[in-house]
Amino acid sequence: MSAGRWIIGMTGASGAAYGVRLCRFLLGAGYDVHLIVTDAGWRVLHDELGWDAAKRADTLERQFGGASPGQLTYHPNSDIGASVASGSFRTKGMAVIPCSMGTLSGIARAASDNLLERAADVMLKEGRKLIVVPRETPLHEIHLDHMLRLARMGARIVPAMPAFYQKPQTLEDIVDFLVGKVLDLMDIDHDLYRRWGEPHD
Repeated sequence: MSAGRWIIGMTGASGAAYGVRLCRFLLGAGYDVHLIVTDAGWRVLHDELGWDAAKRADTLERQFGGASPGQLTYHPNSDIGASVASGSFRTKGMAVIPCSMGTLSGIARAASDNLLERAADVMLKEGRKLIVVPRETPLHEIHLDHMLRLARMGARIVPAMPAFYQKPQTLEDIVDFLVGKVLDLMDIDHDLYRRWGEPHD
């Protein structure tokens, strides 16, 4: 039996590894994942991770298929009539990881120009968890204003900022720290990083 549903959105911001790691963790923990990837997000998956963006369904099956207890459902970003576009579709919440400034703007303005923005808007109107992981630097006033607007509406903003107190040894350690912070906000137990005050092995 599924542990629950989460919607995961991936956009054209750098940091595709964050979204992929979160999906793999959730699926492995028995959660069903409803995945939305923007066209620019597919470009980043190709450029950063070498994924085949031309054969999307085959690529997702190759990357996420297997023995995970959770089930992955992929929704094209153009499918504005998908199940996740409705408030009647029950889900624990949504994470946009990584989140571009363009998508952040669309969510903050309730534009709903595509499925990802509409699904995020549903989270806000239904009072469900919305976690946004912006990956951009430096930030100008409009970027900051949109983050403030979303925070005031109840979204949690988790900038893709690494920490080093846990003494990361690999790139995967740095990715796991951020994904662990997102999982904390999802109220999902994990051991992806050493918490402050915990002893070293």
